[in-house]
Amino acid sequence: MSTEPHQAPRAGGADAQPQRSEVLTTSQGVPLRETNKSLKAGPRGPVLLQDHHLREKITHFDHERIPERAVHARGAGAHGTFTGYGTASRLTNAAFLQKDVETPVFVRFSTVAGSRGSADTVRDTRGFATKFYTSEGVFDLVGNNIPVFFIQDGIKFPDVVHAVKPEPDLEIPQGQSAHNTFWDFVSLHTEAQAHTMWNMSDRGIPRSYRMMEGFGVHTFRFVDAEGESCLIKFHWKPALGVHSLTWEEALMINGADPDFHRRDLAAAIEAGAYPEWELGVQVFPDTEEQMFAGIDLLDPTKFVPEELAPVEPIGKMTLNRNPSNYFAETEQVAFHPGHLVPGIDVTNDALLAARLFSYIDTQITRLGGPNFSQLPINQPHSPVNDMQRDGLHQHRIHEGKAPYHPNSVDGGCPFMAGEGNDATAFIDVPEPIAASAKERRQAQSFDDHFSQARLFYRSLTGREQLHVQQAYSFELGKCTDPAIRARQLQALANIDADLCRGVAEALGLEAPQPDREVPDVETSAALSQVGGTWPVSGRSVGLVVERSTPAETLQRLASDVEDAGMSPVFVAPTGGELADGSAVGATFLTARSVEFDAVVLAAAPAAGPDAHPDLDGKAGTPKPGEGLDPRLVLLLQETYRQAKPIALAGPSAETFGAAGLPADGPGLLHCDVAEAIGQISGLVAQHRVWERFDSPAAAS
Repeated sequence: MSTEPHQAPRAGGADAQPQRSEVLTTSQGVPLRETNKSLKAGPRGPVLLQDHHLREKITHFDHERIPERAVHARGAGAHGTFTGYGTASRLTNAAFLQKDVETPVFVRFSTVAGSRGSADTVRDTRGFATKFYTSEGVFDLVGNNIPVFFIQDGIKFPDVVHAVKPEPDLEIPQGQSAHNTFWDFVSLHTEAQAHTMWNMSDRGIPRSYRMMEGFGVHTFRFVDAEGESCLIKFHWKPALGVHSLTWEEALMINGADPDFHRRDLAAAIEAGAYPEWELGVQVFPDTEEQMFAGIDLLDPTKFVPEELAPVEPIGKMTLNRNPSNYFAETEQVAFHPGHLVPGIDVTNDALLAARLFSYIDTQITRLGGPNFSQLPINQPHSPVNDMQRDGLHQHRIHEGKAPYHPNSVDGGCPFMAGEGNDATAFIDVPEPIAASAKERRQAQSFDDHFSQARLFYRSLTGREQLHVQQAYSFELGKCTDPAIRARQLQALANIDADLCRGVAEALGLEAPQPDREVPDVETSAALSQVGGTWPVSGRSVGLVVERSTPAETLQRLASDVEDAGMSPVFVAPTGGELADGSAVGATFLTARSVEFDAVVLAAAPAAGPDAHPDLDGKAGTPKPGEGLDPRLVLLLQETYRQAKPIALAGPSAETFGAAGLPADGPGLLHCDVAEAIGQISGLVAQHRVWERFDSPAAAS
């Protein structure tokens, strides 16, 4: 088997037929000498109908927009490579999972609820969809950053989407779940409680797409060459670890940089800090019951803790190229969970069954017809002979007379896999189906709606649990219907008494008692984000300097940051060049704490002449020349509240006090320039100075 990567037509490359003329032309290739003035009857006369260039230009513009996705409308994409470890070869004959086989991929990350123009850092589930251009055809792994879903049956999918979308009378709120209809739905359909618990945790506001787990959500099958099958769940594990924003950071970013996640992903790839994930699987016996440790594997609202079924790594993905054109690639890419390859099959998950229909249907509407697989970003990198013909936007010029099988007119071509060739055919696993009656109901094993929400919540640290409590309090505080709040509090009482009590107190309500037995659960350490250290690749360090900062200090700090794999950003009172010729990356006017994972002060500038609320609303009412610049004070206070490390590399230790920070606060360092970045890196590797959340002054 070849281990060479399958090179595809690169979207935007020669195979995609880009616009190559150096001369401006019409869409028909006719050269033009004027495109800024319409054809008129005299310089002040009426525009003439015969102006074919005007008509073509305006007509095309009028039709440039296509329907956005009903969900996952706002996304960011990247190209990369997947390399199989070969560890899955005992389970599946899928070619791309064999040892050292390299496969091109395209990944699209997304929010779920918001429109294409919404913000990145809203509290929401994130989509994590990967298109593998394998030697045996396209395989799409269409998942999320949360391993469970809101509903158990796809027939409810329109309902949950209608509930979370903006309410139809005023079309608000955009891209948020903090409103009546969403909480009405999840409090009435209590199967949604587990997914909602994940969303209310820090997982609902990821720090970066590069720092998200991904999950296939459903249970799939692996099939080996002998036709033996096992059940599996897909997991993506990020090399940088799983990290999140604080709620304060998310709110600030939504206003300051609504494209934060898009920009972060593109900037990391551009800087060579290529994001990486390991693909792993949990493996289960393919039994008739399709249960494991009391968990129904066909219930998409349930996950299997890793302590019960460890995740086995089977390959690594690296994203190393940004799209050349957002619309052509990230917007037009079309995923479908039914895009399967030999060795991988589906199960009888009722939600998955609906997705197998819905994704094809929505792509036909969104992309204008059934030939969307011919768009460069969607084209398989393997030979295609599908006998499909015609339809809107047909790009292929098919040869032959007999698009049917079998035939004698075209010499029998196309042949079936295995008919005189070495092609590996896709095999539908011959799963036995027990005798049953046609009915609208589900298995009793689907009736437990609270134990997994409790398992997740109880597995978090105390700090993380407080964040969950704050999230529920905020969201339900936005609900105006008392009955909805009361009903959701009852659901929380059935999950955890302390959580329910904390949220009820914030809402000024009485905490109800559970109306059923609260289950005992074994916690899972894998669910907490606290603890451990991770690579700092692509992290951003704000270096506070001024024009007088010595060149050697600037160069030492910047080189140390880069040597650690992070990105330095010089922050100064005003823009321009610094002593070593470097450009100021951000000024006190433009910089906010959310741009940085750590801050190092090589200078402590006093208030400048522009530190005035008429020129910068962050400045307050200082007196120029007296004390620290108030915008620097704000930057430091925000950074401290957000539990990120701060180092003084030059200014005196009194600078912390002048900024209103405790001199001995956790994660506050006073060191020389040579030591600053080394000490900061160790704290950034933990993502947060978690001890700071123990202080009420720093909680967010």
